[in-house]
Amino acid sequence: MKKSIVKYLFSFSFIAGLFSMNAQSLLTKLEKEYQTKPVNEIATFKTTRIGLGHSIETRKKGALEISLYSRYWNHKEGNTQRFLADEVSVRFGLDYAITDDFTIGAGYTNFNKVTDGFLKYKIIKQKRNTNKSPFSIVLFQGASIRKNKNATSGLYGSSTLGSNIYSFTSQVLIARKFNRKFSMQLTPTLINRTNSVFEGQPKSQFALGLGARYKVGGHVSIVSEYYHVTNPVKSPIKIYNPFMVGVNWELSHLLLQFQITNARSFSEDAFITQTQNNFNFHDGNFHFGFNATFVLHLSKNKL
Repeated sequence: MKKSIVKYLFSFSFIAGLFSMNAQSLLTKLEKEYQTKPVNEIATFKTTRIGLGHSIETRKKGALEISLYSRYWNHKEGNTQRFLADEVSVRFGLDYAITDDFTIGAGYTNFNKVTDGFLKYKIIKQKRNTNKSPFSIVLFQGASIRKNKNATSGLYGSSTLGSNIYSFTSQVLIARKFNRKFSMQLTPTLINRTNSVFEGQPKSQFALGLGARYKVGGHVSIVSEYYHVTNPVKSPIKIYNPFMVGVNWELSHLLLQFQITNARSFSEDAFITQTQNNFNFHDGNFHFGFNATFVLHLSKNKL
């Protein structure tokens, strides 16, 4: 009787061992076959602009982005307010995605009569499930042209190349999406001009931008952006670093942005190095911004 029990126990242990080995072998094969593969991170910022400057986002091939940006503010003198605001600055822009990673765009601002354009190319994409590509990197090259103001006012440098001032902005956009809610971007910036806009303004200026996005709801996020200029203007005119904080509301192919900022201009060279207002609610420094962006897909390769 005891021998029979021992025999059965031995047989059961042997069969269980074989089953366990086969199960582990099958599990190993399944893990190798269906292992987690690195994939590109998406929706780091959801929008092609954080608020003031560009983000690392690019649209899908064939997408046309139509944008209308506006800023509203009051005069410092007081008792001059018209309906809603004393002054309004508006930029109308068109961006087109030639490929998923390459975008071109242009725009015009009515307030300071600036025409701008840019090229934007994504060279590295952040990937999930791997440490080999923890950041997304985009190269940005912008250019703008404006009419030079009267040099006799003492506020502007004399133009040596005619009545127009040409500016060129080169940036490296470096961003990381830390989780589904929080993303951050660093933006080293170099700005070159054919001639100075203000007295004492260097023709080449350097700046470092910092931007962030925090998602607070299904379609709502808080964004903020700041640029520090390392060699600002040295003149009687006080120049401040630009700052912005706002809310993004995503509605399918339509994006609405509400923000407060001290920057009036929209082109990179202007708002980074020529902001003449401090960020506060006094003396006409309060600026309200409203941006609307609509994406129209012109090809079958949709977002």
